Amino acid sequence: MTRKRLVILAVVLAAAAGAAGGFAFRHTPPGGDGLAQVQAEVRARFPDVAHISTGELAAWLADGSRTTPLLLDARTREEFDVSHLPGAVFLPHDAGELSASDGRPVVVYCSVGYRSAMLARRLAEAGHADVRNLEGSIFKWANEGRALARAGAEGAGEVSASAVHPYNAEWGRLLLPELRSSF
Repeated sequence: MTRKRLVILAVVLAAAAGAAGGFAFRHTPPGGDGLAQVQAEVRARFPDVAHISTGELAAWLADGSRTTPLLLDARTREEFDVSHLPGAVFLPHDAGELSASDGRPVVVYCSVGYRSAMLARRLAEAGHADVRNLEGSIFKWANEGRALARAGAEGAGEVSASAVHPYNAEWGRLLLPELRSSF
C-alpha cells in the first residue's frame, strides 16, 4: 500500500472511530508532511470545531482595534510551565467544570492541536459562543519564530521563553531541534 493510501486510510479510520466515540488519533507523529498532516487529521476528527491559523492569530493579537481573545493552553501544567503563548491561561483539556468566560472570543491551543480541539469542542458545547482551535498549536507557533513566555520569578509576571516542552521524544520531532526543551 502506498504512503498516501495509508494516510487516507488512517484519516478515514480516525473519522470512523470518532463517530463511534473511540480514540483513534495517532500517538506518534506522522512522517513526511509533519504538522500539515497532523492539522489535516485534527480537522477530519473535529469537523465541528472552528480553527484559526497561527498567522491569523498573530495578526489578531497585533490589531489593537480588536478585542483580545482569551488564550487557553490545554496542555499539562509541566508543558505550560516550560513555555506558553504570552498571556495564556492554563486549562487542561480534561478539566472538569467549564465556567463561563468573560465574553471574549476564546482561542485554545496545545502541542499540535488535538487536545485543544477536544477542549474547544467541550467549551462550545458548554455554551461559549466564539471558540477556535489554533491550527498546529504551540509547535507551529514556535517553529515560525513567534513569541513564547513563561512565568518569571515570583511577582515578576511573564518573561520571554525560548524552548517548548516536546510532549515526548516522538512528537518533539515536529519542533525545530533548537526549540525542544529537555523533559
